[in-house]
This record gives sequence, structure tokens and C-alpha cells, in this order.
Amino acid sequence: MKRVSGKHLAGVLEKKGWTHTRTRGSHRRYSKPGFPPVTVLVHGNKTLKPRTQQNIMRSAGLSDADL
Repeated sequence: MKRVSGKHLAGVLEKKGWTHTRTRGSHRRYSKPGFPPVTVLVHGNKTLKPRTQQNIMRSAGLSDADL
């Protein structure tokens, strides 16, 4: 799995049709019909931890090819 920053992953979600619904500090929440809400930690260009990234991608239905 290619490791990416929260900022990059948030951009991928938006390109895939997810809507940014809320921001609380460094946490951005995205929603899309048919999926549970997804929260992405955005700390500038800091790389997400592998398990965190994997959980977000799984919840959002993303694959490595989407990155």
C-alpha cells in the first residue's frame, strides 16, 4: 500500500464524489450516500499511519489504484 498524507487522501475522496461535511480541528468528515461517514486526519503533509489509512480506505471503498 502506498502511504499518503491525510491531505492527499482527502483530495482523493473528493474526486471520488465524497462531500466534505464538517471540520473539527484537524479532522475532516466526508459523506457519500450508501457509505458510513469517513473522518480523515489532516496534519499538513504528514503521512498517515498505515493502519489508519487502511481503515479509512476500507470504509470509503477505495483501493491502492485510487491513490
